[in-house]
Amino acid sequence: MELTYQPSGDYLLPNLALKIQPTEPLGKYGRMRKAFLKTNRKGQYSALLLSGSLMEHLTTIDRQAREQIDETIRQLVITLGVNEQMKAANPLLWTRRMNSLRTMAEETVLREMLNT
Repeated sequence: MELTYQPSGDYLLPNLALKIQPTEPLGKYGRMRKAFLKTNRKGQYSALLLSGSLMEHLTTIDRQAREQIDETIRQLVITLGVNEQMKAANPLLWTRRMNSLRTMAEETVLREMLNT
C-alpha cells in the first residue's frame, strides 16, 4: 500500500480516506449495536471502522435481529394460541398479548445478538 501526502503548513499529512458505502439508514438494532460497540468494545469498533466494514456489520446485525424477532413472535403466537379468533373476540387482550410477545422477543434478541 502506497501512501501519498499533502503539504499542510510545515507538515506533510497523509491522504487517508475511509471507504464509505452508501447504504440504507440503520434501523433500531443497528444503532443499538453501534452504541454498544462504541461504549463497551472500543477496539472492535475502531477495527471495523478503519477496515471500512462497520456499516456492513451494523446492517447485517440489524437485519438478523429483525428476522429473529419476527421468527420468535411467529413461534410464540403458535405456542400461546394468540390467533384471529382472539383478535375478533377481544381486540384489547389480543393487542396486549402481541405487545408482550414482541417485548419478550426483543429482550431475547438484545441479550443474544447485540451484546456479544
